Amino acid sequence: MQHDMIFETAAAMADAARRETLRLFRSAGLRPDNKLAAGFDPVTEADRASERAMREILAERRPDDAILGEEFGPSPGRSGLSWILDPIDGTRAFICGAPSWGVLIGLVDSDGPIYGIIDQPFTGERFEGGLGRARLVDREGERPLGVRTGVTLAQATLLSTYPEIGSEAERAAFARVAGQVRLTRYGLDCYGYALLALGMVDLLIEAGLQPYDVAAPIAVVQAAGGIVTDWQGGPAHGGGQIIAAASPELHAAALALLNADRVEAAPVLD
Repeated sequence: MQHDMIFETAAAMADAARRETLRLFRSAGLRPDNKLAAGFDPVTEADRASERAMREILAERRPDDAILGEEFGPSPGRSGLSWILDPIDGTRAFICGAPSWGVLIGLVDSDGPIYGIIDQPFTGERFEGGLGRARLVDREGERPLGVRTGVTLAQATLLSTYPEIGSEAERAAFARVAGQVRLTRYGLDCYGYALLALGMVDLLIEAGLQPYDVAAPIAVVQAAGGIVTDWQGGPAHGGGQIIAAASPELHAAALALLNADRVEAAPVLD
């Protein structure tokens, strides 16, 4: 695998997505469409233009790689590698003018995510992890990523995008963890994973996610020393329930609380 070619391709995609998203961010002409007949799942021309620009670069530079994008679906490949693209993760934040959205570029092989970028075009921050890299590149230069260590559950900061996480049972499980941490905050979309990799927060718990929501964040968090699994401790790159933790101890403590309702009473022996 040619790492330099992957890095250069991913950087070119992130740069192209920056141009397309910033062209319309906080624009008076931004008109979101709704993907749902009932409810609200917004998509904008910025989402579509961002993904088109990234796909054009892949078609030119990596034509044998597969692609899965939120807006234009899957495209087959034959290299054994797949690019997982979310052209704007946090479209609701985007249409509100809040800078917590991001462009997600993930690369996966048969085992899962191996490389990813979380790019925040408005702040100029690019969080990159995998294939030997774990770094933040911003307007001040470059610095390494690394999760925070030595934090207990009672000292931890927990993030989630939505207070109304998942089903009733999932909300109850989340509440058990939230009741044990020092601080819980909501609404940061993919930027929350970037903050975890930067060592600013300690836990992130979500449900109802898609593969394009998680491939890049998993790669970045793991490269920074964190742990990402589903709520049962298994692989998380398929989406669904996600827990990201800064340390094995925090991960184990939060996982136990998430699954506390699954624990059965020990049988009584005669």
